Amino acid sequence: MTTELMTTGKSGRRTRGRSRKTASDWAILVVALVIGFFIAVPFLMILINSFKSPEDYATSGPLSLPTELYTDGLTSFWERVNFPEKLWNSIYISGLVAVFAVVISMLNAFALGIGRVKGRTWIVVLILLANMLPQEVLLYPLYFMFKQVGLYDSQWAIIIIFTVIQSAFGTYLLASVYGTFPKELLEAASLDGASRWRILWTVVFPISRPTLSVLLIFFFIWTWNEFLIPLTFLISNSTQTVPVAITVLQGDRLMDVTTTSASALLGLIPTLIFFLIFQRTLTRGITAGAVK
Repeated sequence: MTTELMTTGKSGRRTRGRSRKTASDWAILVVALVIGFFIAVPFLMILINSFKSPEDYATSGPLSLPTELYTDGLTSFWERVNFPEKLWNSIYISGLVAVFAVVISMLNAFALGIGRVKGRTWIVVLILLANMLPQEVLLYPLYFMFKQVGLYDSQWAIIIIFTVIQSAFGTYLLASVYGTFPKELLEAASLDGASRWRILWTVVFPISRPTLSVLLIFFFIWTWNEFLIPLTFLISNSTQTVPVAITVLQGDRLMDVTTTSASALLGLIPTLIFFLIFQRTLTRGITAGAVK
C-alpha cells in the first residue's frame, strides 16, 4: 500500500512537472510568435506593395492586398539599375570579405589565444576599441588613403576596408575562444612533432570549424547590408552594390512607392536565400558553441 502511494505520489509530481513545463513552453511559443509577427510585418508590407500598381497604392493604401498582380515595378527596377550586375558585385564583394576576414581572424586569434603573444590582452582591447569606431570617423582618412594609392572607385577598396573591419571583430571573438582551447591536444600534437602551422590546420581548424562557419555567414550578410562606405567609394555605376543602387535610384526620383518596394524585395531575396541555404550550418555552429 505504501509503495503504491509512493508510486502515485511520484507519478503525480512527474505529471505536474510535465504540465508546468508544457505551460511554460506554450508561453514561450506565444511570445516568440508575437515577436515574429512584428518582425514579419515590414517584410509582408514590402511583398504586398511590390505587386501593386501606383494607382492601386494611391487608392487603397499600403495595407490592403493588391487588386491585380502588377510586375512592372520589378521589371522597371531590374532594367534601370542592371540588377544582375549589381547582384554579382554584392556577391563578389561580400564573398571575398567573408573568406578573407575569417582566415585573418583565425590566424590572429591563433597567435593571440594559443600562441600567447606578449601583451595579448592589450592587443585584444585595442582591436575591440578600433572595432567600436563609427564609420563616419573613418571616411575621410580612408578616402584620402585609397585616393593616393589609386584604389578609389574600386571594389578592392571596399574588400580591403571591410576585411579589416570584420576581421577585427572576428579576432576579438576567436581569441577568447582559442584562449580556452584544450592544452592537452596541443601538447599531444607537439610531442608528435607537429609544427605550429600543422597544429593550426590539423587540430585547431577542424575543431573550430562550426564557429568559423557562423562567422563566415555573419560576415557575408553584414558586408552585403553595408551602405555608407560603399556609397562613398563606389561612384561608378558598374561597381555599385545592390543597397547603393537602390538608394542612388531613389535619389534620382525615378521611382514611385511600389517600385521602391519592388527594389527592396529584390535586394532582400538573395540574402534570404543565402540564409536558408546555410541555416543548418548556422544552427550547428551556435549549438556547438553552446555545448562547449
